[in-house]
Amino acid sequence: MRFVLYYLIVMGSSYVISTYGPHQRAQKTGDILLGGLFPIHFGVASKDQDLAARPESTQCVRFNFRGFRWVQAMIFAIDEINNSSDLLPNITLGYRIFDTCNTVSKALEATLSFVAQNKIDSLNLDEFCNCTDHIPATIAVVGAAGSAVSTAVANLLGLFYIPQISYASSSRLLSNKNQYKSFMRTIPTDEYQATAMADIIEYFEWNWVIAVASDDDYGRPGIEKFEKEMEERDICIHLNELISQYFEDHEIQALADRIENSTAKVIVVFASGPDVEPLIKEMVRRNITDRTWLASEAWASSSLIAKPEYLDVVAGTIGVALKAGHIPGFRGFLQQVKPKRDSHNEFVREFWEETFNCYLEDSPRQHESENGSTSFRPLCTGEEDITNVETPYLDFTHLRISYNVYVAVYSIAQALQDILICTHGQGLFANRSCADLKKMEAWQVLKQLRHLNYTNSMGEKMHFDENADLAANYTIINWHRSAEDGSVLFQEVGYYNMHIKRGAKTVIDKTQILWNGYSSEVPFSNCSEDCEPGTRKGIIDSMPTCCFECTECSDGEYSNHKDVSVCIKCPYNSWSNGNHTFCFLKEIEFLSWTEPFGIALAICAVLGVFMTAFVMGVFVRFRNTPIVKATNRELSYVLLFSLICCFSSSLVFIGEPRDWTCRLRQPAFGISFVLCISCILVKTNRVLLVFEAKIPTSLHRKWWGLNLQFLLVFLCTFVQVMICVVWLYNAPPSSYRNHDIDEIIFITCNEGSVMALGFLIGYTCLLAAICFFFAFKSRKLPENFTEAKFITFSMLIFFIVWISFIPAYFSTYGKFVSAVEVIAILASSFGMLACIFFNKVYIILFKPSSNTTEEVRCSTAAHAFKVAAKATLKHNTAARKKSGSIGGSSASSPSSSISLKTNGNDSDAGKHKPRMSFGSGTVTLSLSFEESRRSSLM
Repeated sequence: MRFVLYYLIVMGSSYVISTYGPHQRAQKTGDILLGGLFPIHFGVASKDQDLAARPESTQCVRFNFRGFRWVQAMIFAIDEINNSSDLLPNITLGYRIFDTCNTVSKALEATLSFVAQNKIDSLNLDEFCNCTDHIPATIAVVGAAGSAVSTAVANLLGLFYIPQISYASSSRLLSNKNQYKSFMRTIPTDEYQATAMADIIEYFEWNWVIAVASDDDYGRPGIEKFEKEMEERDICIHLNELISQYFEDHEIQALADRIENSTAKVIVVFASGPDVEPLIKEMVRRNITDRTWLASEAWASSSLIAKPEYLDVVAGTIGVALKAGHIPGFRGFLQQVKPKRDSHNEFVREFWEETFNCYLEDSPRQHESENGSTSFRPLCTGEEDITNVETPYLDFTHLRISYNVYVAVYSIAQALQDILICTHGQGLFANRSCADLKKMEAWQVLKQLRHLNYTNSMGEKMHFDENADLAANYTIINWHRSAEDGSVLFQEVGYYNMHIKRGAKTVIDKTQILWNGYSSEVPFSNCSEDCEPGTRKGIIDSMPTCCFECTECSDGEYSNHKDVSVCIKCPYNSWSNGNHTFCFLKEIEFLSWTEPFGIALAICAVLGVFMTAFVMGVFVRFRNTPIVKATNRELSYVLLFSLICCFSSSLVFIGEPRDWTCRLRQPAFGISFVLCISCILVKTNRVLLVFEAKIPTSLHRKWWGLNLQFLLVFLCTFVQVMICVVWLYNAPPSSYRNHDIDEIIFITCNEGSVMALGFLIGYTCLLAAICFFFAFKSRKLPENFTEAKFITFSMLIFFIVWISFIPAYFSTYGKFVSAVEVIAILASSFGMLACIFFNKVYIILFKPSSNTTEEVRCSTAAHAFKVAAKATLKHNTAARKKSGSIGGSSASSPSSSISLKTNGNDSDAGKHKPRMSFGSGTVTLSLSFEESRRSSLM
């Protein structure tokens, strides 16, 4: 690259040295020269060079009024500095300004003259050209405008470290100081502009846009950064196109077709005015007016696009423009321009002719008109009143680029001032020395500019950052149609501050925006319709993420904003409403005292307590009657007490579960039932043993004494107590809020250990099984002692209830778990109470005649008769079989006799003990009921 540039310099040096660059220029001599590069024309004429003759220089076309105003801003700033007594006194600044025609070739042609003036002998080119003539050096260049042009110029100027300050080149590639060593600028980099444009799209909630960029070093890097910003915000680009002012008509038409067929309604354009103009013309021809344009700063206020004939298409455009500045006295300076007065500025003549559509005397363009190359124009004197003509040149209401030019010139002047006032020992160069202003070189100015830090006349602090950029902000403008003449008005509707936190950078007043020139409603530019609250965006296969379907939030989730990607899960104690737009607190449920089911269970439990207490009262009242004595009244009292505890334990299961109730209810239930069943077991086994003992002995009476019965009850209950103690110590139950059910929080008890609960119920069932066995075996006792039958029934009820309880317990949830256990407790308790005691209470209260000693004795005697008869029959059968096998069958059948003797009449029954004897051969069985025997039974 360096060799090519050297070659260009060699080939053009003779031309450069003799003519100092292109012929058309604005120049003024001075002690120090500043260079200027401005797009005074929008482009060059397209001409096919067939090389039949020497190629002619391309001609610039389409005068740029704004570009000429930028030239005037540089001249005005230099004149101000030269007239200042404080800034660079006794030093005159000169300038040489060239037209780049918005092309790289013209810009390089002008740049060669700047380079040739700066130590061309450092390239060792003496053998190729005579460079000994004195050429005034250009120590800094202001320009160029377009990023692509500035990139080419920066490559050339950087070889000689000539400082270049651009006023409009915003490409982020130019921030690379390794490649562009001497490039600086007074405009923010596109790094910020792309972010600002993405923030604007996000602000208006668009997610489906078209991106168009110029095919140069301005558009490509800018749109690349824009794409990254859009990706971070989950915004999709439907079309991504490149454009150029040099596109053929069919290329422009194809691009317009794609835009017209796109469903995106917002078009983001990262390009300059000349590059955008062909597309705008095609859109106007097709009358496509339903699009909203988002303009980068390069054409946000371009006079080339902001024309009344284009407003049907571009009205309502949102532009990211540079922050406007104020230049005192600039307005009067612009109005004073005259062709004769400003003879040093050769661009004034063309400006005058384009403004008044005329020709000045001796104008070269007049000869072109005579040759038929242009349309006919009248002559003008050069004294016309410029204020009577409306052109972009006099549109100084918002000075943006012009202000940047002004700042660039003053920055160079301030750097020169710092060199001028520098004192030895405080400089920026070797040994802290200072540069000599009379022998100053361009690289020394570049060094001083990099350390520039000053406050301008407006009170603004100026300094270049590490990338040689000036910090700045953007103004957001909206294109309105003037009600007076139909022209374009740039209405400021907001601003973008890049130095504050994200989310607060963009400030827009929506009320001042007119969309498409007349509407106040924000256009819709989304791939899919908005998802209402209560829904979320669902992915559609093979489509961008911005294209989605609205899916209803799942139960327990909600969304209260539009277009959410993920529904929010409700808090653990809440649930979503039917529309999934908010969460409400879950209903808390437990087996309450106030609900009908809880009240019914509580009434049953209290009824059971009262009924058991009533039975106990009856037994205490008739404690000396034979029925009560025959049922072992002491154990009956304990049994009735345990039943009261069983009924009472069910009440602990009702109400809001708390830690202490959870730890109390299962042990209370388990111990109460074991105490109850232990009493039944001891009673049943005692009666069975007594009646099966053919001859009761003192051993029976001693073995089944009252103390031993209570000891057995205690031991059986103690095992259950130990199970509960171990359970409560190792895994104590606790209150637990169950959130598994959608709209309800069930407050239940976490039992801590299901195994411990199984041991508790299993031990209870084991005792019940043993009790059932003995009760079944005792089913044929005397009628007054047939409580064993009822005990059998009660145990059957117990087993049925608790076998049904197990699957019901594990298949229910919430408050119904407690309800199932309460029902099981009440059912088994009522079963035992009814089966064991109701028959006895009925006899005691309603059949007192059956509750006598004689009735009990008769029942006992009848039972004894049945037992003896069965035993005699069994013995005789066995004897016959034996005698038949030994002595034959001649023996007669044995006779049997049964006699019942009583001493005296019935009135003496109380004094004489009845005796009953059964005889059969040699076998005689006598049962004598003594008082002591009766006491052992009762």
